[in-house]
Amino acid sequence: MFIKDFVLRLVNLLFSLIGGFLALRFILKLFGANAENGFVSWIYEMTDVLLEPFRGIFEARVFENTYVFEFSTLFALLIYGLFALLAVYIVGLISAPAEKKKK
Repeated sequence: MFIKDFVLRLVNLLFSLIGGFLALRFILKLFGANAENGFVSWIYEMTDVLLEPFRGIFEARVFENTYVFEFSTLFALLIYGLFALLAVYIVGLISAPAEKKKK
């Protein structure tokens, strides 16, 4: 029981961080944040690795040469969210037989 809770919390933490960083990237791009700013640059560099599998699926839309609507970031958020649900489901399946044996 303790291990299941620990793993579930770890999975939730990991995917929450991924989702949070991707959402922050989406908002910064959407509002045209200055990419030369240290914090903004750090967010873009860190999330580039997470977006790599999704590059080229959708084109980004640029408005007024500043505001970028990245469909690939939204798609990545959706896919990582599905991975999180799948991971939680798998942990539940693996730990279910162990919980039944204890009873």
